[in-house]
Amino acid sequence: MSNAKTIENLQKAMKMEMTAAHQYQLHAHVLDDWGLDLLAAKMREEMQEELGHADKFIERILFLEGTPEIDFHKKPKKSESLLEMFKADVADEEEAINFYTLAAKQAYEENDIGTRALFEELVLDEEGHKEWLDQQISLIDRLGEQTFSAKQMSGPEA
Repeated sequence: MSNAKTIENLQKAMKMEMTAAHQYQLHAHVLDDWGLDLLAAKMREEMQEELGHADKFIERILFLEGTPEIDFHKKPKKSESLLEMFKADVADEEEAINFYTLAAKQAYEENDIGTRALFEELVLDEEGHKEWLDQQISLIDRLGEQTFSAKQMSGPEA
């Protein structure tokens, strides 16, 4: 079994997860700045989950005797509105789902069941993230951004 393509896919996936983690970190700070502390807390949870995904990819690269190249897939960007934030995140989740699905297939073809299973596990996680983001976009569409935002702040007692 040649590990070259598998390690290349794992490296790219790890970089995608590092980007996602730091994108959520940036979102959390922006949301705190906007006074949306409850949504900021959710973004910090997402950040931790994405870092956990990156850790799994790093562990698998090391297991396959590769050298993890910790970097970003792309530079995190500040959003100017909630809708812009959520739509950009949906696009990133869709990119991850598509890439991880392809990478799982390629790992299977290389008889690398461990890597295939890892990619399949994370596809399911990313589908869950996308579903949550789609729901937030739907809520904004139905309620308007102002009403939606009002639900994302803790009260004055916080």
